[in-house]
Amino acid sequence: QVELVESGGGVVQPGRSLRVSCSASGRIFNSNPIGWYRQFPGKQRELVAAIGLHNSTTYADSVKGRFTISRDNAKNTVYLQMNSLKPEDTAVSYCNGDSSWRTILRGNFGSWGQGTQVTVSS
Repeated sequence: QVELVESGGGVVQPGRSLRVSCSASGRIFNSNPIGWYRQFPGKQRELVAAIGLHNSTTYADSVKGRFTISRDNAKNTVYLQMNSLKPEDTAVSYCNGDSSWRTILRGNFGSWGQGTQVTVSS
């Protein structure tokens, strides 16, 4: 059963913004920190940002100051606001969650959703 669904990707010009959404089931949303990951062609998924149950956050160095992760408890949704986008941000973005912060940081999940494509190009 699909419990996390990514959406909101698209094609944007460098310097512009985009917000991707992660809609989660109540079971996942209320019990786990949620992370956003991105995958470049030929590469493994890497952590972009994560948010805990009490809104603690962590970011990859490459996106600090540009991206902001947040959660809307009423909608069971985690967002990733991406500002000042660069061509090198082009990737498929995924979200996932686990009760273990270690798993969130490592990104070693047993399954992933479809993801949403983010393309930054002139």
